[in-house]
Amino acid sequence: MTNHHHHHHEHTENLKGKKLLWVTLLNFSITLVQVAGGIISNSLSLLSDAIHNLGDSSAIFIAWLAGKKGQKKPDKHRTFGYKRVEILAALFNGMVLITICIFLLYEAYKRFINPEPVKGKIMLVIAVFGLLANLISVLVLNKDKNHNLNIKAAYLHLLGDTLSSVAVILSGIAIWLFQIYWLDPLITVFISLYIIYHTWGMVKETVDILMQSTPHNINVDELKIEVEKINEIKNLHHVHIWKLDDKQVHFESHIDLKNNITMAEMMRVKQEVEDILRNKFNVHHVTLQIGYECCTDNHHLIAEKH
Repeated sequence: MTNHHHHHHEHTENLKGKKLLWVTLLNFSITLVQVAGGIISNSLSLLSDAIHNLGDSSAIFIAWLAGKKGQKKPDKHRTFGYKRVEILAALFNGMVLITICIFLLYEAYKRFINPEPVKGKIMLVIAVFGLLANLISVLVLNKDKNHNLNIKAAYLHLLGDTLSSVAVILSGIAIWLFQIYWLDPLITVFISLYIIYHTWGMVKETVDILMQSTPHNINVDELKIEVEKINEIKNLHHVHIWKLDDKQVHFESHIDLKNNITMAEMMRVKQEVEDILRNKFNVHHVTLQIGYECCTDNHHLIAEKH
């Protein structure tokens, strides 16, 4: 049963890796076509989309490499394993995307000041190609986006690209039929702001993980109250709760007992605490230091804010 689960997990991870690599290659192809189309049509939104796609392709490729590295088993040098590599890659992905969007906003500003004619028909054809390629990539990653921060980062990149393509198609039609050239930079502004807004949450989540922040779904005060309901426990202190990656939550703390109980009774208390953490707070990696009249000088849970 264990072996079957292990092989299934490996197969799933490899599948995710293959999907990311396939999507990367597809995105690089979109980039090349859009660069050529943007130069020929003199369209800022197409060139912006091309730069956007190039950044996405690089970021998704890094996500793929990080996913491969993240599968490595823990060793003597890195006893927690390599899962944080995926978090670092997700953070890099988000920062790259926000940086590209800021660049696009600057370029759009220049076009508002000095509008330039755009060949709407060529722009439209290239944008339709970009839309189809991006839609395929989004569908490929859709199922896995909520299970992994890197897949989610890649998915957000591609979703942004898909929306970009739709916007570029609409402005391409308007430019081709009515020569409304200011739509080109306007579409670029809307796309950039939309992507920055949606990417910021992911960046914040990766920073929280790297800062070993308490997961948002866990209330430390509530947890302390629940554990201290156990008769034998005097208090819970030196509490640390953090996420190793986007799924795995770790917990460690000291427990001060009311009485000098036997080892057997202490193990029963330990089991009760682990059951509460697992069933009420979904924490499965628990380290407890249990003692009688321990840490007498410091029973504070955390420093109070003033």
